[in-house]
Amino acid sequence: MTLRSLQQALAQFAVERKWEQFHTPKNLAMALAGESGELLEIFRWLTPEQSTKVMQDSDRAVQVREEMADVLAYLLRLADALDLDLEQALVEKIEKNRRKYPVHLARGRADKYTQLGG
Repeated sequence: MTLRSLQQALAQFAVERKWEQFHTPKNLAMALAGESGELLEIFRWLTPEQSTKVMQDSDRAVQVREEMADVLAYLLRLADALDLDLEQALVEKIEKNRRKYPVHLARGRADKYTQLGG
């Protein structure tokens, strides 16, 4: 499935339930933040090492999968509500980040840096 077909499926799901009235950009952004918080909650208090192994625990793996699906669903609904081409936005953002974080300056670094004059 493509992002667009997923958006259409989610829109149809909302129409069938007469939920479009509730799917305003504000409400969708708030729901997205809430679902992101639920995803974060799974990782709370885990060590970095434990977090890399979270999918090895079958119960946690189900939770991670479901919360990530919820995040994606609300992100797609928000993009749809704003008539935003999410694929194009991501392509543009990748290119912007490519310029902002050139390999020769960013490779292996997690810290932020400021380029002179940029």
